[in-house]
Amino acid sequence: MKYLSRQLIVVFILVGIGAAQYLWLQYRQREVPIPRAPQVEAPPAAIEPVAPASSGIQHPIEALQSEPAVLPSLGDSDSFVKAALNNLLGSKAVLAFLSVDDFIRHFVVTVDNLARGEAASHLWPVLPTPGRIVVVEYGDGTHVADGNAERFTPFVKLAQSVDSTKAAALYQRLYPLCQQAYEELGYPGKYFNDRLIEIIDQLLETPELKGPIKLTLTDVQGPIPATRPWLRYEFADPDLESLPAGQKILLRMGAKNAQALKAKLREFRERIAIHDATR
Repeated sequence: MKYLSRQLIVVFILVGIGAAQYLWLQYRQREVPIPRAPQVEAPPAAIEPVAPASSGIQHPIEALQSEPAVLPSLGDSDSFVKAALNNLLGSKAVLAFLSVDDFIRHFVVTVDNLARGEAASHLWPVLPTPGRIVVVEYGDGTHVADGNAERFTPFVKLAQSVDSTKAAALYQRLYPLCQQAYEELGYPGKYFNDRLIEIIDQLLETPELKGPIKLTLTDVQGPIPATRPWLRYEFADPDLESLPAGQKILLRMGAKNAQALKAKLREFRERIAIHDATR
């Protein structure tokens, strides 16, 4: 938990999750290898949207699209995606918060990793937030300080300012690239939008805690001990530490920030899901 990053910005900007892995890099700098397909020759300049299969797709994004999108190949999509993000967020926000290199692949693997216990921080498509985790010492040990939540105020305000309808429209437009990147991760025949909605639902179920969260130093194996100011923390409660990465990210942001981001997630879900009785 050495660095808490702006990992979530992508998810909450384009996914409405934008909070979910923004914070992780500031707390923990662990790299988990993610499978990546070998480089191949670039496909034709334009690709067609992925057609819904008959194998149990829950939320076919194509049902929400008004017309097919003409897109560059996944390998040549950086400049196209950057221009689209500039249009949605403004160039200053993109420059301040995002890393647009290989953005689609990093966005997709970020979403997928929110359901896991750890995340590959070097793959997040966002820049780390300034500063370090703010803690306070009470009688029973180290806790997340109330003031720690203030470090994420700029990010939360940005996420709240994003037009959810426009963000969903951009996601729908870029979806064929997201689906291709998802299959490259090792999910042939699986549908990325279903995975995204699954992750959103999981984030919305993040528990709401009362009182300060107790932390403990991560047990670092190796010859060099973790000493101040190079400290890495994890939740002292094993039940909290065992939660998925995305839920732990929201908990570390503070209750008020988590509530604001959950509200944004609900807005975004409404715009990318085929309506059902689950929400």
